[in-house]
Amino acid sequence: MLRSCYQPLASPRDFLKRILPKKRDVFGKLANTKYLSSTPDVVPQRKSVPREARVVICGGGVIGSSVAYHLSERGWTDVVVLEQGSLTCGTTWHSAGLIGQARQDFKALQTIKYSRNLYKSLEEAGHGLGWRECGSVQVARTRDRLTQLQVQHQLANAIGVECHIVGPSEVDKLCPLIKTEDLTGALYVPGDGFVTAPDVAMALFKLAKAKGVKVFENVQVKTIKTENRRVSRVETTEGDIQCDYFVNCAGLWAHELGKCTTPKVAVPLHACEHFALITKPIDGVDAKMPVVRDHDGKVYFREWNGGIFTGGFETQGKPVFHTAVPEKFEFQLLPEDWDHFQELLDEMLHRIPLLETAQIRQMVNGPESFTPDAHWIIGEAAEVDNYFVAAGMHSSGVQGAGGIGRYLADWIIEGEKAVTDMWSHDIRRFVVHHNNRKFLKSRVKETIATYNLRYPLSYWKSGRRLRMSPLHTRLENEGAVFGEKNAFERPLFFTRSEEEFTEMQLRTFRKPYWFKNVQEEYLACKERVTLIDMSSFTKIEIKSDGPEAKDFLQYLCSNNIDRPVGTVTLTGMQNIYGGYENDCTLMNVDHNFYLMTTPTSQQTRSLTWLRKKLPSDVSVNVRDVTSMYSSINVIGPHAQPLLAELSDTDVSMEAFKPMTSKIIDVGNAGGIKALRLTHAGEDGFMLYVPSEFALHIYDALMSSGRDYGICNAGLLTLKHLRLEKLFPYWGKDLTSSTTPLECGHEFLVDFKNGDFYGKEALLTQKEEGVSKRFAQFLLEDFDINTDIWPLGGEVIYRNGKFVGTATTTGFGFSLNKMVCLGFVNSRDEHGQPVKLKNINEFVMDRNAVYEIGIAGKKFRAKVGIYTPQQAYVL
Repeated sequence: MLRSCYQPLASPRDFLKRILPKKRDVFGKLANTKYLSSTPDVVPQRKSVPREARVVICGGGVIGSSVAYHLSERGWTDVVVLEQGSLTCGTTWHSAGLIGQARQDFKALQTIKYSRNLYKSLEEAGHGLGWRECGSVQVARTRDRLTQLQVQHQLANAIGVECHIVGPSEVDKLCPLIKTEDLTGALYVPGDGFVTAPDVAMALFKLAKAKGVKVFENVQVKTIKTENRRVSRVETTEGDIQCDYFVNCAGLWAHELGKCTTPKVAVPLHACEHFALITKPIDGVDAKMPVVRDHDGKVYFREWNGGIFTGGFETQGKPVFHTAVPEKFEFQLLPEDWDHFQELLDEMLHRIPLLETAQIRQMVNGPESFTPDAHWIIGEAAEVDNYFVAAGMHSSGVQGAGGIGRYLADWIIEGEKAVTDMWSHDIRRFVVHHNNRKFLKSRVKETIATYNLRYPLSYWKSGRRLRMSPLHTRLENEGAVFGEKNAFERPLFFTRSEEEFTEMQLRTFRKPYWFKNVQEEYLACKERVTLIDMSSFTKIEIKSDGPEAKDFLQYLCSNNIDRPVGTVTLTGMQNIYGGYENDCTLMNVDHNFYLMTTPTSQQTRSLTWLRKKLPSDVSVNVRDVTSMYSSINVIGPHAQPLLAELSDTDVSMEAFKPMTSKIIDVGNAGGIKALRLTHAGEDGFMLYVPSEFALHIYDALMSSGRDYGICNAGLLTLKHLRLEKLFPYWGKDLTSSTTPLECGHEFLVDFKNGDFYGKEALLTQKEEGVSKRFAQFLLEDFDINTDIWPLGGEVIYRNGKFVGTATTTGFGFSLNKMVCLGFVNSRDEHGQPVKLKNINEFVMDRNAVYEIGIAGKKFRAKVGIYTPQQAYVL
């Protein structure tokens, strides 16, 4: 017998000597015999690649197979799949195959739900995917973990996934093998299960081939050629293939494959070692055993041929293949590392004590791809048109494969019309720094810890202090607490000199530790004057020699930008569906010269959108100037007299009207682009300052501002100001699948503005009505001191029915209420959207009862809809 599982083992070697039999590569042999040769009828032809194809997919794993299958299901059969080795030889073959639907990410939940239903239907049709619907149990050791499970439970139930919060005694009945004394509860999902991942891939390839898709092994992609930044052909070891679309599903090789294009395509992922154990058959292990996930212990378990397959995600990962994946790395595992595995082993023995006497077949150490933010990488590349990527699956590729394949196939076939927003997984969320190999090697050590609880305002610790405002050190000395977005350090709020927050204070889903700090900053914005460093916001110049820049923007923008020099215009840039591809502010700096500003997260996406639509005659110049300017937001009733002291320009309301701009001097510096707006609905000025002047201007403002009660404020204060005024924010509230008419921004659309892009769709909506409406919810009977705070993603109920999810949440300091923003959807009994000519009447129906579900509890809410035109003037 091994020592008690409650005590750490003296050494992993002790474990090996006691219970590990002579090593055999059982797992690898199964992969090479069962998964490949058991289906000889689908082993693809190797050579004679065609000279042309509509779509070329690189990658013979489960993701590539799903994309090929879904394209063929949509009638696109002129598709070629290229695998440099043998099908499933990368990471698919050693996958645990777990299918767990519960998520806090609404889109990811829908994606995995689709995958699960697809696999089940194919299994029932006789395709042999190894699908077993055994259910799953996610156990919680702490109150905070149970809170997370309650959030998942509420969302999953809302979209039709059966699940139940259960107590320790019920867990014991569901899975008698596991220790339950230290649990606070669990989430039970009866419809979950697992598959044999290679069998999924082979079945999907077989079905795609039957419709005409061609699949080739042992064909390596050398280069993807482009013309005018668009995919044109693929050069392979077996000849060139002319094509219209290329899909990078190369898994471990996706990052390097991205470099085989001019311009290079950034695919920010890095491989880490990923560990698991497979035991021999164990008495008491039932084939009906549910999948068990102990996220607090960082481990999972499933039945495997009478034994147990158990793996996990350690606190600090081991990056591998930093320079390149070795040649011919097929069906191979990495060397065992029992010392590194100790952390997981202790937790495995703790949760299932029966493992103490189990006989081990094999340790599995197979590489997996991880990303800088622990989300998948999906979508069309920013650098090259018609180059799509699906990679960086974070060891959950088989879970997402079905839905991801459908999502990409729809996007390839329908283009912009296939609007299904998955921004948190979109490849365009990254900037160039994320693709740096050194950065990735450091970051994925953290992001591998997939099971760690992510608290509000918890940020990655590696790869920090990379992009910093010129004001960073000054603000740091003033007590700034920084968060990070797009690798940019951004001040969230400011502490007082005597304040120190402990690590435990930071970990809470309840009233946040920064509440009083942000409240004081908020009141300063209302009553005095504050400075917010917004240098991280994206800034892009659009210029031309003639009127081309104006004509270009007039075509892309749904608002009218043909206005005098010095005008500031708020506008959206819509896609063909009418959804937001960009939400921006345009400053008419000079004739044929505009400065566009957008949120930090939009840096890659907004620039990509502009470049895609540029006229072919190169008459318009578009340039990212984010790093050239610092942005200082001067907010509050004393902003005007403060700026008047430091500038020779008349900044009175009469001379410097809202929504206008001027080039002014501030202190001893000149050439400052000043806009009279604050993005917060308060009076003040946005100052776009050449970076070399930033410290001087900041110091001058702070020095003169002492008489006005000036203080620093962070971006959390800006969020709470806009929250109360129902200002939607791109990436949170506005997405490519929401339109101005749906979010109350019709007043920012000028339908007389020629044939702007997306106009036809918006006119159709205006005529036919819309099926959803952006709204504000004030929670009743919510105790800010004791209740769980909403974080976004909470379920919105109307008369007891699910009608949407919260997008932005926070406390309204003036309203003295917890506030949630979100969309109310009008649907029929089958869940299909119903367009209404007057959606406002539906939302504001006096008989409608609204509730917001927060961590298993429902709160009554007062709904509000309005168009804050006056607020937008400031």
